[in-house]
Amino acid sequence: MEQEVFKLYSKYYNLFYADKKYDSEVDYVDSLIKEFAPHTKSILEYGSGTGGHGLLLQGLGYKMMGIERSEEMAKIAMKNGYPCQVSDILKFETNEKYDACIALFHVISYVNSNQGLLKLFNKTRNTLTKNGVFIFDVWFSPAVMHQVPEVRVKRVEDKDIIVTRLAQPTMDYVTNVVNVNYQVFIKDKNNNQFAELTESHPMRHFSYPEIELLAMQTGFKIVKAEEFMTGNPPSEKTWGVNFILQVNS
Repeated sequence: MEQEVFKLYSKYYNLFYADKKYDSEVDYVDSLIKEFAPHTKSILEYGSGTGGHGLLLQGLGYKMMGIERSEEMAKIAMKNGYPCQVSDILKFETNEKYDACIALFHVISYVNSNQGLLKLFNKTRNTLTKNGVFIFDVWFSPAVMHQVPEVRVKRVEDKDIIVTRLAQPTMDYVTNVVNVNYQVFIKDKNNNQFAELTESHPMRHFSYPEIELLAMQTGFKIVKAEEFMTGNPPSEKTWGVNFILQVNS
């Protein structure tokens, strides 16, 4: 996905997700790290956004580094004290080793091609220390095919603006990608002027065997797969499945 997709959207990101339960999600991720990689002191975060998760993990004592392709989002995170590298997760460079890598909020689903996924998983494997873990959630194919994405409207506001977002998904059954086409309407409360922007977010969904094969080919093993946050077994009702991969030493 091109960086321009998030360029304007980043202005309204925190407003759209003001109700996101970052505290609970960080507690959940922290519990997984303590269970599968209790030695963890440093964490690399893909798609770190404005630092919603990373700053809280940093507060728990982890040494954090975010990778975020939106310069606007990264600036917000860095202003709040969260270190970031402005880069695509397929292109970032580092000489550091990390004990864990996380990619939350379906970041991996934005990587649509097999070539890109293999590159990312190999890069991650080479960046992790012995027994390091890779924790990420993705759209789960059985649920996507069973429930089928539908048109949705979300409206949020603060003291200055009202934002209405229309999401219209289209399915590509060959590539396992859902193109989520957004129309975003912004009203300035102070002068009643309107602005509009459009975006397309191509989201790939995955089956368990796909992730298992990716893991096998890149030096990982799946140690757990469960519904994000609840810990329930994946099913046709589980839209977001969280995978915990470990370096296969």
